Amino acid sequence: MRAQDIFNLSIRAFRTRPTRTGLTILGMGVGFAAVVVLVGFGYGLQQIMLERIIFGEALLSLNVTNPASKIVTLTQEKINEISKIENVERVSPLAAFPSLISFQNISTNITLNGVNEDYFSLAGIKILNGEFFKKGEKDKVVVSTTVLKLFNKQAEEILNQPVKFKVLLTKPGTEEKEEIALPYTYFVKGVIENPLPIVFIPLSELTSQFSFPYYESARVKVAQNKFLSEIQTKIIEMGFNVTALSKTVEQANKVFRAIQFTLGLFGAIALIVSAIGMFNTMTVTLLERTNEIGIMRTIGASSKDIMMMFLGESTLMGFCGGVVGIIMGVSVGKLINFLLNLVAVRMGGVAIKLVIFPIPFLLFIILFSFVMGFLTGLFPARRAASLNPLEAIRYK
Repeated sequence: MRAQDIFNLSIRAFRTRPTRTGLTILGMGVGFAAVVVLVGFGYGLQQIMLERIIFGEALLSLNVTNPASKIVTLTQEKINEISKIENVERVSPLAAFPSLISFQNISTNITLNGVNEDYFSLAGIKILNGEFFKKGEKDKVVVSTTVLKLFNKQAEEILNQPVKFKVLLTKPGTEEKEEIALPYTYFVKGVIENPLPIVFIPLSELTSQFSFPYYESARVKVAQNKFLSEIQTKIIEMGFNVTALSKTVEQANKVFRAIQFTLGLFGAIALIVSAIGMFNTMTVTLLERTNEIGIMRTIGASSKDIMMMFLGESTLMGFCGGVVGIIMGVSVGKLINFLLNLVAVRMGGVAIKLVIFPIPFLLFIILFSFVMGFLTGLFPARRAASLNPLEAIRYK
């Protein structure tokens, strides 16, 4: 029997039993849709989380901090020593001081962080409004959203507005605080999201006004990912605490893979129920066509032809179920995103994609629908192929 004839016989059920075939495909579609939506939800959570911790060159940077004992500290000499380690491209230090910020005759306590312009990319900090200050800009600062809340202002109300600072320094050998007013007026250039009241200012503005014994922390840019562990070990041997964002990302990905797998199992329950329905449909089809199978065998059709006919029908229904499931799942996911963002924007939040559908995942669903259709029809197909032609003709 020609392949075209087998295909035509395989799709005959779509014409002769459209309602039953359509309901079977719909049932399969619901099962696949459940998997698509639930696993898509897991992908969405993963992307939202990683977007918050990955930005710029953060994956290729190490965060170096002073040990609690302060046996060693990040002095300029140590910064230079770290920068000379092989495969270290650059080191961007951070100096932090308790300070007062004044805006429109209102003052509040903040932490003033002095950094170079490349620190933001190495630390994975994203801008919400405005821009980061650039190299050579000495009168620009970046504030956190918490600072805005302290002043009860929106970002638009403080961008490009003047602010002044007083740095609180501890006098050597005492617990007394000394106020050092920075003599210049600075302008807010950008706003970042951070739960702490912090302000970033060009590091040169602090070093030019007073001296300090050591930096609070530093970001170390590594040439390639393969050198992270080696350089991290060398810096730890120097006595400093070192953390790598790449390790955090690896752990986060493992957790989210487990979440996706768990959500996929819940969706698989609906898929199993759908597969049982399809198996039942194929079994009923076998019983209805037993007499027809006997006639086909009598006029020359082989057992292989009969088996291929049934497998073709079940595989085609499985594929259609996968396509319908993807259409339903993506539609439901987009509806969830739309409604969620509608509520979030009205409440002053930020629009996000809670459910996403990576193309490789959707292609896997298509492939899996083929396999599932094949496996579901395998038993009825083998049973149909093993029927005795004479007994099948007499079957009523």
